[in-house]
Amino acid sequence: MIPLRDSTKSPIFPIVNVTLIVLNILIYFWEISIEPYLLNQVYYAFGVVPAEVLNAIYTGAPFTPLLVNFITAIFIHGGWFHVIGNMLFLWVFGDNVEGRLGHFKYLLFYLVVGIAASLAHILSNPFSTVPVVGASGAVAGVLGAYIILFPRSRVLALVPIFIIFTFMEIPAVVFIALWFVLQLFNGVASLGGDAQTVAYWAHVGGFIMGVLLIKIVTPRVNRGYYLP
Repeated sequence: MIPLRDSTKSPIFPIVNVTLIVLNILIYFWEISIEPYLLNQVYYAFGVVPAEVLNAIYTGAPFTPLLVNFITAIFIHGGWFHVIGNMLFLWVFGDNVEGRLGHFKYLLFYLVVGIAASLAHILSNPFSTVPVVGASGAVAGVLGAYIILFPRSRVLALVPIFIIFTFMEIPAVVFIALWFVLQLFNGVASLGGDAQTVAYWAHVGGFIMGVLLIKIVTPRVNRGYYLP
């Protein structure tokens, strides 16, 4: 299912959400402008490599440079579908979460859930030497926040029925829950296998962190509608 828009309007212009989308797209344009062998070095230089993190913890090596990678990895993508898919979900769901949290708190929230997603991926595949990159985990955290804050919202989505795509308006709870179950199913299926091409446990970890964190930073009475 491809989300196109939701029924809830943000009370503020989501400057942080828009900036994140533009920044991710600009960085991807930079990625495709460099030579493939250099791009591979970019993934290792700015992505999160689980084995490197594990080795730093085990040997007591300097950990500060790796901490920076937990941030930079959120802004690096591995292909057009990767970046477009992430930014589309962020465009549909992120503006309302920013409207509820405010600009600065939303930025912090986005980064924290993105970091949590990378940690979840490391726990699921600690010896991997493949760098994990992308905003998927952070976007998953935004979805986790959205399902708590706006359970009565509806999502207009492009839904495949056999070989035909059709437009359907789906309750946000159903849309996001189906998305999460799919990530969880694929995550379980990937355990014990070869190197993962999709970091499903990063999606699961980011989502769960988003649910937990949004419950901490927003009072229960303020969820589900905007205050005047």
